[in-house]
Amino acid sequence: MLLTLFYDGLCPLCQKEMSKLSQLDTDEKLRFVDIQQPDFEQRYPQIDYQAANERLHAITEQGEILTGLDVTYRAWQAVGHGWLIAPLRWPVVRIVADWAYAVFARHRYLISFVLTGQSRCRRCKVRQ
Repeated sequence: MLLTLFYDGLCPLCQKEMSKLSQLDTDEKLRFVDIQQPDFEQRYPQIDYQAANERLHAITEQGEILTGLDVTYRAWQAVGHGWLIAPLRWPVVRIVADWAYAVFARHRYLISFVLTGQSRCRRCKVRQ
């Protein structure tokens, strides 16, 4: 099962999560694509840049497009740690978690600055 993750390479917290997933991905089940790369829209025309910039996106091997916390759950599941995120997909919790994720995604640069002292990351790298 290959999952292609589309993440914001300018977001320090997004970079940290992708870096951790990359370290745990010993079976290479994940592919990481920075939506800030100049050729992103040419390489992945099926992914709308603006939508991907507003919330995490992924494509499964079968071509299914996932967004938000569904991506996070699938990615962590692929590296054997889905149980950490699974409660966020439970029916009642899902509503609140999806709302909280939307707030986080909208304010990720400010939240990153508060937590890391860095609002945008220009030199971070994740395995492509």
